Amino acid sequence: MKYRWWILIAIVLFGIGIAFGLAAPASIVSLLSDELAALEELGEVLAPFTLSTVIFIFLKNAVALLLSFALSPIFCLVPILALAVNGWLVALVSTIVMEEKSLGFVLAGLLPHGIIELPAFFMGEAAALSFGAMAIILVLKKESRTVLVSTVKKDVGHALLALALFFIVGIFHTIIIVALLQKQTRDILMLNLNQNLKYLSIALALFLPAAVIETYVTPLLIT
Repeated sequence: MKYRWWILIAIVLFGIGIAFGLAAPASIVSLLSDELAALEELGEVLAPFTLSTVIFIFLKNAVALLLSFALSPIFCLVPILALAVNGWLVALVSTIVMEEKSLGFVLAGLLPHGIIELPAFFMGEAAALSFGAMAIILVLKKESRTVLVSTVKKDVGHALLALALFFIVGIFHTIIIVALLQKQTRDILMLNLNQNLKYLSIALALFLPAAVIETYVTPLLIT
């Protein structure tokens, strides 16, 4: 599947999260409102924002994206959840802020850095979905299933450990073994990885100006 389709899928998942956020019951919105008040107090403690704030925001986004990419072979669950949950949170927070402030306040808080951060977020998560899907497809191929069955039989300890750790160890173990034992599989996976690493690098690069804007521009617009 071409990369642009993964971008579309990422946007759709984010949109689904927004829809669930807008449909959230009042009890959840009220609970989150209390949490936002605590975050506002924390923001006042951290102000005035400095270069360390930029670095913190950038690293937070970068680490989350890198983890999403690295764990994507686990049925693409992490990137799917990252997209849906972030959309859900944006909708919930926007609803609360609009009730307390105004739509203009929400737009002033989200648009400046969101214009850069959201495209970067979609690009990075689309790369994670693409790589994770390719890894899963390769593992589920007939030849790969044979290696998988053989591996599980020979390595019961790893299988049990994988079960205890939600199959994380076992799945990565399987992917690595399949990639090493089959040259064709390794070549396909590495080609996909190289392509998606380029998009991931662009996304990470865009997070830096987004963090600068969020640190220095957004506070000016909402005060």
